[in-house]
Amino acid sequence: MSAPPPPAPAPVPSPTRLLDVRTVYAEPAAIDSARGREVLARFPGAEVVEVPSHWQIPELHGNEGNVERWVRVKTETLVLGVKKSLSARPNSRSSNWIAPSTANGCAMACAYCYVPRRKGFANPITVFTNIEQITGYLRRHVARQGPKTEPDQCDPVSWVYDIGENSDCSVDALVSDNVADLVATFRGLPTAKASFATKYVNRELLDLDPQGRTRIRFSLMPDADSRVIDVRTSRIAERVAAVDDFVEAGYEVHLNLSPVVLRDGWEADWAQLLRQLDDTLSPAAKAQAAAEVIMLTHNRDLHEVNLGWHPKAEDLLWRPDLQQPKRSQNGQWNVRYRNDVKRAGVERLQELVAHHAPWLRIRYAF
Repeated sequence: MSAPPPPAPAPVPSPTRLLDVRTVYAEPAAIDSARGREVLARFPGAEVVEVPSHWQIPELHGNEGNVERWVRVKTETLVLGVKKSLSARPNSRSSNWIAPSTANGCAMACAYCYVPRRKGFANPITVFTNIEQITGYLRRHVARQGPKTEPDQCDPVSWVYDIGENSDCSVDALVSDNVADLVATFRGLPTAKASFATKYVNRELLDLDPQGRTRIRFSLMPDADSRVIDVRTSRIAERVAAVDDFVEAGYEVHLNLSPVVLRDGWEADWAQLLRQLDDTLSPAAKAQAAAEVIMLTHNRDLHEVNLGWHPKAEDLLWRPDLQQPKRSQNGQWNVRYRNDVKRAGVERLQELVAHHAPWLRIRYAF
């Protein structure tokens, strides 16, 4: 006789500002998995709709009518799926490798986010429930690499794996224990680190005991920009105030200065933010800090979507007078600042960092 299944976890109250899940679209295998049952137990009042694939949900993907319901879809909808293909892709900027996703989509609604470009007109959180397969794959992949023998800009001694390319892990952790499992996995891998960028302060992550094996990258920009284009995120002051706490809890904490939006007054506002960092962060946080500088990249299709739900954002993001088209690796046409404009912007921001936060090492800028 098989052992009885473990009791389901008690429902976890959701932060109503971000999540009030009413509908869960789920693949059958996800429903039957232990992680899937745990997630469903967190939202006992939600309607569960079985779907053949997390990519085959007509009510979500490719439905232009959802543009007007953009935030509502993010708040009320959750998707459960199984990650079919597991691979770690080489990278050379934020990380050495892009880890297999344990989630994609997001409950936040940043107006410049690239994820909607790949998920159609709605992108609520999709949780992949086969977490044991994913963490097992990562352990084997790390073992195959062996020790890192030469330092690089990702890290001097450890292989770095980005675990949040298509989602925000701080928000994912509100929905499932996948992020906790990833932090625990890398805690036991002395040659590797997990890494993810976030715009949300989830203080429950402080209890995960990363022991220096997880790097969290708080994304920062002037508050004036964030209030327009960082929709449903933690305020900039809250992110800055969290840095010391996460360092004390055992995380390596870096800063993403991104996206850098060029507009009237941008230099003064970035200088103010850098002075805020210099005044706020502890010596311990400054000693281990590093930064990425990422200039804004936008997308014509996303521009059209934003005009349908948040046109004010496009006053900042859509600047044909400063931008040029460029085809991305996935074949889409993006718009980026012209080469001369971008070069001048990067150089000026580096000067501001050197003047106002000289302790902040810039790992790369593009």
